[in-house]
Amino acid sequence: MKKYYYFFGEGSVVNQVICAVLINIPVFAYGASIGWMSPMTLLLQSKDSPRGTPLSDYEISWMAACSYLVCVPADFLMVFLCDKIGRKPTLLILSASCVGCWVIKLSSLETWAFITARALVGITMGGSYVTCPLYTKEISQDCIRGFLGSLVILFHTTGNLFLYVIGDILDYNTVLWICLSIPTFHLFLFMMMPESPAYLVKRGKLEEATRVLAWLRCRDETDAEIKYEVEAIRNEQKIDAENNKFVLKAIVTDKILFRAFKISMVVALAREVCGAIPVLNFAGNIFEMASEGSGLALTPNQQAMMLGAVQVAGAMLASSIVEKTGRKPLLFITSLVSGLSMCGLASWFLARHYQVYAPDWIPIVTLCLCIFCDSSGLQPLSVIIIGEIFSFKYRGTVMAVTMASSSVIDFFQMLFFKPLANAVGIHVSFYFFGFICILASAYVLFVIPETKNKRLSEIYDSLMTTKEKAASDNSKNLEIEKTRV
Repeated sequence: MKKYYYFFGEGSVVNQVICAVLINIPVFAYGASIGWMSPMTLLLQSKDSPRGTPLSDYEISWMAACSYLVCVPADFLMVFLCDKIGRKPTLLILSASCVGCWVIKLSSLETWAFITARALVGITMGGSYVTCPLYTKEISQDCIRGFLGSLVILFHTTGNLFLYVIGDILDYNTVLWICLSIPTFHLFLFMMMPESPAYLVKRGKLEEATRVLAWLRCRDETDAEIKYEVEAIRNEQKIDAENNKFVLKAIVTDKILFRAFKISMVVALAREVCGAIPVLNFAGNIFEMASEGSGLALTPNQQAMMLGAVQVAGAMLASSIVEKTGRKPLLFITSLVSGLSMCGLASWFLARHYQVYAPDWIPIVTLCLCIFCDSSGLQPLSVIIIGEIFSFKYRGTVMAVTMASSSVIDFFQMLFFKPLANAVGIHVSFYFFGFICILASAYVLFVIPETKNKRLSEIYDSLMTTKEKAASDNSKNLEIEKTRV
């Protein structure tokens, strides 16, 4: 019989932290894959391109976009695999797909190889915001669940920054070998980690689930708290099993659930169309355009590194800011500031086009504001709100649908951003991003309820119209009268 041993004090959270960190290494690898596009776009399109012939804008656009297209079916595939084979094997599949990405890039410099490798990134992308948050939640106890849950965003943004830095100081092949070592290291190291206790309970492996929980909580298997937690997982899954059919039909036909679903779609799509995705993928290229004739001391890649550092700072502050300000105020502020910063950047490019003087610091400040708002508000809050306005029964399905929809939007952004920027002017793209963010801030202000410290029933009450609340109150009064009789 397999037994897990703990080496820290009883009740320590160290094992949970170690497990959560290892769970999120594929997220770091995914962030590195996204960050790779910024310095390598400049290199692959330059006269010093390692492939000899520089890549065209069309080829670069397909490289950037194809991963988001693959992510659409990957979102649903990850949910399916998590339930069928378990969280741990699914996570290993994510790392294996990432290994394949870098092996292909090391093997060939042909356009088809770049596009195929980037397509594999879509699988890692799909799991990074489906499998990893789900796995982390199920190994965490309540007192540190928020902290461990925030690691997803922190590892993603740190991965971006990591590639900005090494992409600027190391040569092409060295960067690829370093990137390959990360998921390879994870594949071997994660073999020592346990399966999710919730998945083990679902499969009827109660003894194994008890041993895993005891190791994660640094307690004995006979501890009353461990037994209570296993029983709580069993009861939760019994309730879900009674109502586990026709999830999408229930969402569409139930008025309140459908309103919650619309809110989920808006916050998810606002996160994707705030301008952060093309900025992160083409940061070096954007700064190169902004730096022409400006006399700025920093190179485009160095400015992109600064952008990545701002993103990491925003991610580090995200969890503490959310608990202090609430969901609605923070989402409103970050949406509005992001919109205004994108409009400011667009105006700067427009002014430069017409040879009107504009300060050289505007592109750096506005792009940093956009990225900070994305990592400190738009990105984490979209995940938090979806988790808070749906029960466990609906949460996975809604997350997959919103992520798939977001991936479609990202695919078209990556495919058409550079060609459209060259055809109609980059200022048009940034005005569009700014307009969408300002619209989103208005939607947050007038439609989205505050969910901080509220039970699900309270959130659904706030989604009701006045007439629906009156009907609900009348129904409750009738039930009370019947009990009296």
